[in-house]
Amino acid sequence: MARTAVVALGGNALAGEGQQGTYGDQRANATAMATPICAMLDAGWRVVVVHGNGPQVGNLAIQQEMGRGQVPEMPLFSLGAMTEGQLGSLIAIALYGVCGRRHRVAALLSHVIVDLDDPAFDRPTKPIGPFFSEVAARRLAETQGWDIIEDSGRGFRRVVASPEPKSFVEIDAIGCLLDAGHVVVTGGGGGIPVGRREGGWDGVDAVIDKDYAAAELAHQLGAEALVLITGVDAVQLDFGKGTQRRLTWLDSAEAERHLAAGQFPAGSMGPKVRAAIQFVRRGGRVAVITSHQLVVDTLGSADPTDQSVGTRIIHEDSRQGAIA
Repeated sequence: MARTAVVALGGNALAGEGQQGTYGDQRANATAMATPICAMLDAGWRVVVVHGNGPQVGNLAIQQEMGRGQVPEMPLFSLGAMTEGQLGSLIAIALYGVCGRRHRVAALLSHVIVDLDDPAFDRPTKPIGPFFSEVAARRLAETQGWDIIEDSGRGFRRVVASPEPKSFVEIDAIGCLLDAGHVVVTGGGGGIPVGRREGGWDGVDAVIDKDYAAAELAHQLGAEALVLITGVDAVQLDFGKGTQRRLTWLDSAEAERHLAAGQFPAGSMGPKVRAAIQFVRRGGRVAVITSHQLVVDTLGSADPTDQSVGTRIIHEDSRQGAIA
């Protein structure tokens, strides 16, 4: 039986640093991301692609605000749905371009259940949209009522609530498409957040972290691998210091100790490592954190001493090896 992997692409990976975020920019970036996914498919993996939307949903929110005098402004969860469709189409087109007729692709909007009492609603943490100078950010905070943070030394950004994903409403449809031989692109922006109100699902203004959503989806599908694609080749200890060193093989207990020691900041590597720990502790075989260039080599390596690949995280009781 074919192995299943859930692959998470960052919204920043589709709108690269220093780029304007035009459609052409994002299409070129999507094509680069599609290449390792196609290689995984050719190697026999069944693949579900989840993607972020932080830059795109924030940019769309700015467009909405600027046009509010002419057209009705939509709520944040609706903007999430718009960008899930936009980026799902972008990634599907890229996959068809790279894979040709070898693989079928289906992009599916998905709703993700959150707890309306999640304390995350009282502590906005998810950065969206472009970077601003401190002066511009403070002005926007005053005039628009935004919550603003300094983001990893790169500038200031708006932050919104990011509750924990509990379950995918469309999980059966995703499984059916996967079983029918499709690459499924879903969970865009972490999925469209919904909560139970008056006996039905209702949209919730938030942006779910795509790494946590990918880990939840991988668990629900019984996937063997969770692949978190990022801008660096591997997780680093003591990042930016003279003692910086690359981690290519560790178990979930080690990863948790490094998290507790403050090695992986909340605004960068922290969510990826937490999502990886969550996945392997709920039955997943291996979680991979790496750049798109090293995805296939990292999945295929079972050598704990191999420093040429990305980071592989396994359960503390499964140190005999990752998937070969």
